[in-house]
Amino acid sequence: MAKLGIKNGQLTACSSKPNCVCSQAQDREHYIDPLLFHGNLETAHQALVTILQQTKRVNIVTIETNYLHAEFKIALLRFVDDVEFYFVEESSSLTTIHIRSASRVGYSDLGVNRKRMESLRAQL
Repeated sequence: MAKLGIKNGQLTACSSKPNCVCSQAQDREHYIDPLLFHGNLETAHQALVTILQQTKRVNIVTIETNYLHAEFKIALLRFVDDVEFYFVEESSSLTTIHIRSASRVGYSDLGVNRKRMESLRAQL
């Protein structure tokens, strides 16, 4: 498992495998737009925590002021995906949430991580 968390303002880079998306990725295959929340960091953080708490098979592992790590367990095969959020308050009315979602095992995720993050975007 890759070392998770924020280092020098960056989430861990995706490996070369097509089973990860990250809003800070430099390549098209792994890149996904960050989440934008119209509100301050604290409100954005609470809104996301509420969504995750209401989502099945999610375990919130780490909650910090500007960082959140959750594990998503895939129903059928019980694989675990690591999902990270890095909150950057741009102003009192806008928070950028950098995102990373990666499978722990396997080569391809068949687009599951990207679909998950787009679903969270729609809910937020």
